[in-house]
Amino acid sequence: MQFSEILGQDYLKKHLVTSAVSGRIPHAQLFVGPEGSGTLAMAIAYAQFVLCNNTGAENTGGNESCNLKFHSLSHPDLHFIYPNVANEEVKSKPKSADFINDWREFVLKNPYGSLFDWYKHLGVEKKQGMIRVEDAQDILKSLALKSYEGGYKIMIVWMVEKMNLEASNKLLKLLEEPPEKTLFILISENEEEIIQTIRSRCQSLHFGALPEAVIVKAMRERFFLDESSALKVAHLSQGNYNKAIHILNNDNKDFPFEEWFVGWVRAAFRAKGNAAAIHDLISWSEEVAGIGREGQKQFLAYCIDMFRQALLLNYQAEKLVYLDPEVEGFKLEKFAPFVTGNNINEIFKELSDASYHIERNGNAKIILTDLSIKLTRLIHNN
Repeated sequence: MQFSEILGQDYLKKHLVTSAVSGRIPHAQLFVGPEGSGTLAMAIAYAQFVLCNNTGAENTGGNESCNLKFHSLSHPDLHFIYPNVANEEVKSKPKSADFINDWREFVLKNPYGSLFDWYKHLGVEKKQGMIRVEDAQDILKSLALKSYEGGYKIMIVWMVEKMNLEASNKLLKLLEEPPEKTLFILISENEEEIIQTIRSRCQSLHFGALPEAVIVKAMRERFFLDESSALKVAHLSQGNYNKAIHILNNDNKDFPFEEWFVGWVRAAFRAKGNAAAIHDLISWSEEVAGIGREGQKQFLAYCIDMFRQALLLNYQAEKLVYLDPEVEGFKLEKFAPFVTGNNINEIFKELSDASYHIERNGNAKIILTDLSIKLTRLIHNN
């Protein structure tokens, strides 16, 4: 992975290269950034720079045999831990090592991929993965061995916030007393979900969403889009390169979020004083409850986006509105007057609470039905 392949984040590239060249490499670093910002890609490029003794911004000039191993992510001193879940092949106590070939294939295809993309790649998108104590034990074993090439051993933990408490405690002990010449790179989209004692032992680097111009340039150079098309994709992606790729590939067929949202708010409008419409909301809840928790969380994030766009439109901030629903008969400008300062905070709170409870294995049908009934009240309170 070359630094030149990573979009934007120039300040962080320079900081990492400078620290490595000067020999000031913290033993534990936490890369925090939203989906599509390049945290995993940067971690791999940085690991390559350190392990291969490379020089300069292009991440070359060191050990060429080492650099070749990174083309397949198969360097013996580079280790990965990531959320995983039992499937048909691994029925109990799954750990990252069980899925290493899938992982390499997934990352080489798109190092900007999301957690949901990873679950889809494994064919377990209706399940929620985690990092368990078995993975923490594997970390101990891997780092107890001498490095293959006599230099650093690097452990990249992707989505560290998905680590359960038992695994977190084992990792904490390692961070407190790290083996010699060992580098931990922890990657997170939400550092608040990581236990404080782990966060306090890491040097944190924060990645921002990518500027629109950076995504436009990538769309034009990598996918040969014209300026107008590249601008449209970049605007819709909102700084998320992974989302830009999905928009480009029209990867929204699995879950018709827009249709669900429109059907949901229409049923909520009808439900006031109409008992029959309550059945529509319950049916809607049953449908969305059937797609799996990661899909449900993605849908609720989409709903937050839709309400935010409606609020912006209501307050004449048209230049910030990027969503253009295609469902027949639904116009965002007609929906916007029902989303105001009087109800938006409560709407956001209910959507966020629903996502929180789904994340923690609450009954999705009950959570979504309750949310629907609350939405009925809130959109009439404008």
